[in-house]
Amino acid sequence: MLKGSLRLLGAGIVAALALSACGSSGGSEIDVKVAENPQFAAGTSMAKFNEAQKIKIGIKFDQPGIGYKKPGTDTPTGFDVAMGEIIAAGMGIKPENIEWVETVSKNREAFLQKGTVDLILASYSITDERRQVVGQAGPYYVTGQGLLVRKDDTSIKSGNDLKGKKVCSVTGSTSLKQVEELYGAKPAPFGSYSECVTQLKNKSVDAVTTDEAILFGYAAEDPDTLTTVGKPFSEERYGIGFKHGDTAMCNYLTDTINASVKDGMWKKAFDATLGKSNLPAPAAPKTDACSAA
Repeated sequence: MLKGSLRLLGAGIVAALALSACGSSGGSEIDVKVAENPQFAAGTSMAKFNEAQKIKIGIKFDQPGIGYKKPGTDTPTGFDVAMGEIIAAGMGIKPENIEWVETVSKNREAFLQKGTVDLILASYSITDERRQVVGQAGPYYVTGQGLLVRKDDTSIKSGNDLKGKKVCSVTGSTSLKQVEELYGAKPAPFGSYSECVTQLKNKSVDAVTTDEAILFGYAAEDPDTLTTVGKPFSEERYGIGFKHGDTAMCNYLTDTINASVKDGMWKKAFDATLGKSNLPAPAAPKTDACSAA
């Protein structure tokens, strides 16, 4: 992991992070405070979003505790949503002025490149390959890859039991490559994690693999049928995706993540979302320097 770096960007970022006591979201899981009159250098993405008073953020809609939109509701919930609200609030944007765009693993880079979304917080693991085509600031959360199985199937207790087993994860994720190369599993890609969970319950696959944070959410939804097993066998560092080469945005995102850790908002966001599924609070993330983003 690269060493974290906290840069001070001068009066603009200080003003943006001096969050006011008003402007909290009525439907938010956390009491987000929206910056009043934040100042950013002319021409920056932050200045543009502040002036427009709106921003489009891509998230997952099918990950309980991280990014989840319950059928029949208008507003998604989860840790990624809460962090997105914190990021937007620093630019003076109220939660109700965020447009949440469903973003699946295989279209994350394309959505940023085409401008379909302005930012992405969608359990988006930081990799060197991704940083060649998009920006990734963070990490804002660190988890590890795990396994979700049926409770009535005791044949899988860890990754070492996956040889020849059908293991599901989403198309475009890093998880399938890991279990195939490390343990000899048979990859079964699907379009979403919810599809993978359905396949698992139907006994069409033997396990689902992705980040433990995601799997804990599904296990908590159906504890009589599903359970997680084994220890995490990778490190997944969630980053905030943005347009490649936007260094000013990278600096803003990095400083906002660090400020949220320092002022306690990061912990509040975790406790209100992932923390509800009895997932232990991890250590605060150490962000990468933007020169590596």
